[in-house]
This record gives sequence, structure tokens and C-alpha cells, in this order.
Amino acid sequence: QVQLVESGGGLVQTGGSLRLSCAASGFFRLDHYVIGWFRQAPGKEREGVSFIKSRNNNTYYTDSVKGRFSISRGNAKNTVYLQMNSLKPEDTAVYYCVADYEAVVGDPLIYPYDYWGQGTQVTVSS
Repeated sequence: QVQLVESGGGLVQTGGSLRLSCAASGFFRLDHYVIGWFRQAPGKEREGVSFIKSRNNNTYYTDSVKGRFSISRGNAKNTVYLQMNSLKPEDTAVYYCVADYEAVVGDPLIYPYDYWGQGTQVTVSS
């Protein structure tokens, strides 16, 4: 059973930085998977933010965060980080860590992932 546990959300001023972490368990060492982040702001649909493939570390970003956010995997390989810089009020949302096996994922930014974390709130004040 795949489990995802997020941490690192909080309140920050415009222009500030936060780093989100997601610890994944349940994937076997040789599994290839896609892991990353969706976000949902009040009154808006969920949006794919950034993803990374375990097989080759290819990364994907939605246009609105390119150049500001960076996704990476930890040395233990079962942790993924989202470094968020130059934060804007429009980045305010609940951020969810999501994952699935690479074989079933089409476009990482829009795929309906099977595995979700509990979510962590990110609030950017103006």
C-alpha cells in the first residue's frame, strides 16, 4: 500500500520561500513511478504543479511556477521536495503530494493519480 506524508506548509509573505516535503512508502525499490504535487485553491479546480519521474528524474512544471519552483528527490530516493521561491498570493492553496506507477501515467500534470497525501496548507500574504 502506497502512502504519502507531506510536511512543510505554512504562512509566508509575498516573495518568500517555502519547501514542501513528501515521504513516500510502499513502492518497491525497482518500481518506476511518478511523484509530485497538485494544489487546490478555494473555489478553484485542482491543478497539477510539478512532478518528477523516479526512473530518470525528468521533471515537469505547470507554466505559472516555471522558474520559481523546483522539484527534486532526496538522497534516500523515497522523499521528494518542492522548493518554492518568489511566492505570490495566487500560490495560496492546499498542496497535495500525489504518486502513481509510471506505466499508467500519461501527462503527469493532468493524470488522475491513485495515491494522495493528506495535504498541507500554503498561504502567501500580500
